[in-house]
Amino acid sequence: MSSSNACVSQYCNAGWGEVLSHMSPYGWANFGIAFGLGLSVVGAAWGIWLTGSSLVGAAVKAPRIRSKNLISVIFCEATAIYGVIMAIILSNKIKKPEDSAYELTQYWDFPGFYYAGYGMFSSGLSVGLTNVASGVSVGIAGSSCAIGDAQDPSLFVKILIVEIFASALGIFGIIVGIIQSNSCNFPIAALQ
Repeated sequence: MSSSNACVSQYCNAGWGEVLSHMSPYGWANFGIAFGLGLSVVGAAWGIWLTGSSLVGAAVKAPRIRSKNLISVIFCEATAIYGVIMAIILSNKIKKPEDSAYELTQYWDFPGFYYAGYGMFSSGLSVGLTNVASGVSVGIAGSSCAIGDAQDPSLFVKILIVEIFASALGIFGIIVGIIQSNSCNFPIAALQ
């Protein structure tokens, strides 16, 4: 790169490492909340789409399965609710400093800010990705449940148990997210 094209502004960066390390810890925390909630809703929608299309199709042959197999849609909705719960937990952990100055002094625990921000980001991302997997697996199991129930009514309870285990993935994800975020507390006062 020639010297005439080099950036001389203070807003230039040396690469992605500098961009990611200079982003506000509050930004990381809020992105974690957004990813946790957003990906959970995507997982729920994907599961409902998989279950709903098979349910409507199989109900043409056996109309009796319509109301009974709505439990699959409810299990898919639970994954979105897990994301909402985690978003509420994480958003309650974000606290602003008591000092209302424009810049914080050197006596603040800056690594503590980044620890909290990165921890909340990873917590939200873990919950979101787990709920995508849970929503898809519940959707596939619900789809199989609807098609199987249309063929043989005795299969409903057997496949429903598999669907419950698939829904447990979302519960495991929210438990891991809560454990990850337990020690993520933003400092509200200077060290001295």
